Amino acid sequence: MTTAFVFPGQGAQTIGMGKALAEAYPAAQAIFDEVDEALGEKLSALIWEGDIAELTLTQNAQPALMATSMAAMRALEAEGVTIGAASFVAGHSLGEYSALAAAGAISVADTARLLRTRGLAMQSAVPVGEGAMAAILGLDLEAVRAVAEEAAQGEVCQAANDNDPTQVVVSGAKAAVERAAEIAKEKGAKRAVMLPVSAPFHCALMQPAANAMAEALAGVTINAPAVPVIANVRAEAVSDPDTIRQLLVEQVTGSVRWRESVQYMAAQGVTEAWEIGAGKALSGMIRKIDRSIASKAVGTPEDVQKVVQNDS
Repeated sequence: MTTAFVFPGQGAQTIGMGKALAEAYPAAQAIFDEVDEALGEKLSALIWEGDIAELTLTQNAQPALMATSMAAMRALEAEGVTIGAASFVAGHSLGEYSALAAAGAISVADTARLLRTRGLAMQSAVPVGEGAMAAILGLDLEAVRAVAEEAAQGEVCQAANDNDPTQVVVSGAKAAVERAAEIAKEKGAKRAVMLPVSAPFHCALMQPAANAMAEALAGVTINAPAVPVIANVRAEAVSDPDTIRQLLVEQVTGSVRWRESVQYMAAQGVTEAWEIGAGKALSGMIRKIDRSIASKAVGTPEDVQKVVQNDS
């Protein structure tokens, strides 16, 4: 059996995530302590008993989801399942940072600070209300690219996340994205859903955030990961630290090629994907992309016990 560890992106956050892991595993608690210290605030208090609207702010959600993923990783390690059990790691957008932290490429403290910077930079790149994102359901990538091009009319409108064969997300200027949602329905999309996000991620409007990340990443040590990381913007495995650094900058304005990333895993013989951290969104996408890959969510102590018993 060939296994990949995959790490969720924004939208998976819930109040209380990771708390049971921290209570059950001292090593998981240590992750939340480390992130709190790196950020100079009690992010763990917000995650466990805060307000969901505040947790959903990009600058909070990004380090919070990474912390939860890393807590699950430490719980697995406490049960004897190390990163070496995976042949690849991959993450969806911010999840790529969690994947890199799990593979030892970037320290947890540096990852937390990078994600705080990334969240703030993405938020401030476009004034609130000027950008938008919409999920187009029932059209494939090529069809959605054509829709985005038609809707742009001189504004930014791009296919941002190629999630699975039935869902592509467009991102850009609010009016252009609203036009894209209407055009998509005319072209046969089942639905076009405006997403509750505070900024238009993964499109050209994020260039100021990409510049900020280039600066932030230049000051951080990146090691070769213990296992290859499948990069969002390339949909293939990378291990060279300089390449990883460059692709993390490109990722801010580039598309999340998740569908192709999963297809790449399948082509490399991956038969099982463990979704490490909050939620089950990636497992749902993987099922739609390639049914030959079995997926398991690992976000609670019970989940950890279940996969450890099956794995032994």
